[in-house]
Amino acid sequence: MTVPIIRRLAALRAKQSDWTRAGEKVGVVPTMGALHAGHLSLVEAAKAACDRVVVTIFVNPKQFNNPEDLANYPRTEHEDAIKLAPYGVDAIYVPDPDQIYPDGFASNVAVAGVADQMEGACRPGHFDGVATVVAKLFLQTGAHQAFFGEKDYQQLLVVRRMARDLDIPIEVVGCPTVREASGLAMSSRNLRLSAAGVKQAGMMHPILTSLAAELAAGGSFAPLGKQAEADILAAGFDEVEYLSLCSAVDLRALETAGGPDHPARLFVAAWLEGVRLIDNVAV
Repeated sequence: MTVPIIRRLAALRAKQSDWTRAGEKVGVVPTMGALHAGHLSLVEAAKAACDRVVVTIFVNPKQFNNPEDLANYPRTEHEDAIKLAPYGVDAIYVPDPDQIYPDGFASNVAVAGVADQMEGACRPGHFDGVATVVAKLFLQTGAHQAFFGEKDYQQLLVVRRMARDLDIPIEVVGCPTVREASGLAMSSRNLRLSAAGVKQAGMMHPILTSLAAELAAGGSFAPLGKQAEADILAAGFDEVEYLSLCSAVDLRALETAGGPDHPARLFVAAWLEGVRLIDNVAV
């Protein structure tokens, strides 16, 4: 089955209008392409919940604070379309840049609070770019539900807050992280790792899960987190940018796990072979 690729907003709106008149529920899976099994699990979730599914592919320049990272981000539109074909999605929206940021574009969506720490602190402007483009994609697709992976958990909370604050009538659905057999969270950036690097990167997840178990048993984050950072570096990583224990609700920093009524999560960003990898696990 050939999935139609739409590049102009007017063509997308024409389809959306037909679906709306038919009373159909529309789901959207926003991506930057280089699709892997994690993305495809979001497509499956959308197909199960919605009558129509749109997958968007747009490498958003406004969420890259590093020009080299933007230049190196994989662009695999043809291969992505082939991967999506078996899922029977109704459209792949690959907007031309002027459909997202036309000449004179001057607006910016900024989300305070959940966007301020971790990725927000390490990548200035990143979440402004995410919130701005996702707001546009929500409005352009007119979707009723949007599907995001929990691998980017902070992003999930930022997007939920943005949609709620701007009264965009959409439900933001979080879906479980999909992992390689090694435990490495699937990410488009993994394509830039060597085979040896992929194996090394897989060592981070068991370190996180072990730390989560110690915290769930009542341990204090300061000493346990310091040891976990040392373990990650000993596994071959070049740098641990952050390792944080936070509330799963509002991302405030915690020293101990909050118990069942106050769920916590561990978050990490680390560098390996010049690739920045992030992950998180529930405590």
